[in-house]
Amino acid sequence: MKKKIFIGIGIFFIVIIAALFAIPIFFKDQIKAKIEKSINENVDAKVTFADADLRLFKNFPLANVGIQKLVIINKAPFEGDTLVAFEELNLQMSIKELFKGEGEAMRLQSISVKNGKANILFDKNGIGNFDIAIKDNKKPEDDKQSKPFALNINSYKIENFKFKYYDERSKIKMVIKDLNHEGNGNFAAQKLDLITKSTAKISLNMDKMNYMNDVAITLDAVLGIDLDNQKYTFKDNTAKINELPLQFNGFIQLLDAGQVYDLTFKTPTSSFKNFLGLIPAAYAGNLKDVKTTGDFTVNGKVNGTLTDTTVPKFNIAIASTNSSFQYTNLPKSVENIVIDTKIINETGIMNDTYVNLDKLSFKIDQDVFNAKANIKNVATNALIAAELKGTINLSNVSKAYPVKLSTPLSGILVADVITKFDMKSVETNQYQNIQNAGNMTLTGFNYAGEGMAKPVKINVASVAFNTSRINLNQFNATTGKSDIQMTGTLDNFYGFMFKKQILKGNFNMNSNQFLVSDFMSPTKPSSGSETKTESTSKTNSSSSSVKIPAFLDCSITAKANTVVYDNLTLKAVSGIMIIRDQAVKLMNVKTNVFGGQIGMNGVVSTKEKTPTFNMDLNLNKVDIAQSFTQLEMLKKIAPIAGVINGKLNSTIKLNGNLDAKQMTPNLQTLSGDMIGQLLETKVNPNNSQMLTALTENVKFLDVNKLNLNDLKAALTFSDGKVNVKPFKIKYQDIVAEIGGAHGFDQNMNYNLKFDVPAKYLGTEVNKILSKLSPADASKIQNVPINAVMTGNFKSPKITTDMKSAVTNLANQLVKYQKEKLINQGTSALGNIITGNKNPADTTKTKKADAIKNTANDLLNGIFKKKK
Repeated sequence: MKKKIFIGIGIFFIVIIAALFAIPIFFKDQIKAKIEKSINENVDAKVTFADADLRLFKNFPLANVGIQKLVIINKAPFEGDTLVAFEELNLQMSIKELFKGEGEAMRLQSISVKNGKANILFDKNGIGNFDIAIKDNKKPEDDKQSKPFALNINSYKIENFKFKYYDERSKIKMVIKDLNHEGNGNFAAQKLDLITKSTAKISLNMDKMNYMNDVAITLDAVLGIDLDNQKYTFKDNTAKINELPLQFNGFIQLLDAGQVYDLTFKTPTSSFKNFLGLIPAAYAGNLKDVKTTGDFTVNGKVNGTLTDTTVPKFNIAIASTNSSFQYTNLPKSVENIVIDTKIINETGIMNDTYVNLDKLSFKIDQDVFNAKANIKNVATNALIAAELKGTINLSNVSKAYPVKLSTPLSGILVADVITKFDMKSVETNQYQNIQNAGNMTLTGFNYAGEGMAKPVKINVASVAFNTSRINLNQFNATTGKSDIQMTGTLDNFYGFMFKKQILKGNFNMNSNQFLVSDFMSPTKPSSGSETKTESTSKTNSSSSSVKIPAFLDCSITAKANTVVYDNLTLKAVSGIMIIRDQAVKLMNVKTNVFGGQIGMNGVVSTKEKTPTFNMDLNLNKVDIAQSFTQLEMLKKIAPIAGVINGKLNSTIKLNGNLDAKQMTPNLQTLSGDMIGQLLETKVNPNNSQMLTALTENVKFLDVNKLNLNDLKAALTFSDGKVNVKPFKIKYQDIVAEIGGAHGFDQNMNYNLKFDVPAKYLGTEVNKILSKLSPADASKIQNVPINAVMTGNFKSPKITTDMKSAVTNLANQLVKYQKEKLINQGTSALGNIITGNKNPADTTKTKKADAIKNTANDLLNGIFKKKK
């Protein structure tokens, strides 16, 4: 009997468990239908989700409805903007809720969200993108209809959430990321205590000015909630801003017209460690190892109503007197610290808020630094006044505070500056409204770190603050083997600092020696154990592309005795550089190089992903051997190095792409044209396989006697190919015309046309010419001979039409001889025709035959002679 009972119980549990596993399958479509119905009845937006499932064992005895990849996208006027997105949304309810009828609502007990984001936007008209609820235009009796879901929530949880808020009217932008928040309470009651835990990082910007950047916030609080009156009261709570502890008291109440605030907050302790706790942990070091004296307190109160036109009144005081701190592992301490700051609004009008930094002072060793400032009119046109006065030995900074630097700082900063300005004048460049006075000097500053190819030493930098601008009176620095001396002016320093505007200036720069490599970060070598792919990847990541700063708009008039770039040494360099819109415009740049002078005008731009350049070059009496050997670009355009010695005058127009890291021309993208004139030239045919092959195939040519002085040639190049416009050269009394093309790969196709006097065609031709009278010989015209050069410069192929040219010459000689016989008279011709030949006629016929035979001998001698 007992056995049957146990078997029955076992079967019952198996059936129950099987049913629990089967329920998600049977109710999945019902759950999805209720979700879709709830969305359609309540939301005026485009809503999508990947899937919805039901789990009974995840939070047993509660059922869990999971919605994957839920996205809510706004309609007009924010069409296309993502309002809310969740990677996972979980709804928890009692299992019995699954068995309710179609018209009955399922009561939710808990909600949780993972990996979500929300974007709250207000446009310039004050309209928010979050108002997506369908407007209630139904009749009262329609309200009796059941809803798909009803709320009976006891807990909720948000994990890894990102919240963005932006108000186009006030230019306030807030980002809360890494948000983790959870709450527990009986939401079924109208009054309850909600127990919450929150952590997040907050960034806050107001009109392009940053007030908070990834500030860590924690809050564990019990909130008293009165749902009838929409009132939320801070009870037991502990908050931290970074490591600064705060306690809150008071309440926030929601009204139709806004929110009512009646809050006070303060630091629960007065230790100066509270101040260090404000600094992010990554920069503050281990606060357990720091000794402090004195106090630091924050006290504040907020009272009033927040509406579209008003803010609550508030008074926040931050104070410290005669404090100090020293980290136990550092040799220096910071002493005599005084902080007296107030942030106040006494009217409830945002623009009446003002900030007074009445005093900030500290001392390291014997160096004392003081500052004070105030900000008024914050909402419309902020008025800022500040004073800085004191000395800081930069080497003591890392000795007193745990600054993480790869190499320690050094140098003395001395400041005595007073400034007063308004932000509207900064934005509109009305420099006459900006009042500056004083000086700032930095001496003996040394820095070496990431992004710097060589350590930089600033011997002295002196800046004077005047009403309309900032003057760089002196700047003297060295890095590697390079030295720089500079003076100039900055016209938009405050716009650059506070409004992220373009930094404008004009400078004069001088250098005795300037090595470009001193300013370019070297590529990190890869270890031998890396594969080729890994090595390439790491090399690419370690050496970023060179970018001309977008924030610069300045001109630099530069002079340098020596500039070394790659393998080139430039002397007496001068010119103007205009830096604007991520490009450098070169004007009237001149340098002595290759025994002559090169002038440059053009533009180099890094605005696009691939840098580009467009340049005009003017070469004046540069040495051919040096320039066409050391400049790869010229070597590809005209490979004459070692073949022709002498000087060159040339104008070159060229453009193309640059290598993004080395900033050298990509020759395959090069295009342009070149006009050149040779001066004081000498040909070295032994250094050219092409000239050697040409002389072997064109016997009458002796390239050693070529005179190329004042020769001018024009060519164009693009897509790796150079086209040479036909030009003429004269060798003795031979005229040659040369034209064609070659590639940067050294393959060529050139046509040579020679106009050759017959006397240069060999001894056999000269024998025939000697048998002609001077008058007849003068009638023989020059012989055109064509040659074609193909192959490449190191392995050329030469073909000529010499054979046909000489044949034509022989026929021409016979023709002249026949014409001479015909002109001797009709009688002699008649005798030849009728066969009546006298001895004289026989002699003339023999001469004609002799000419023919000699011509044949000439052809056989030239083309059938033994090698």
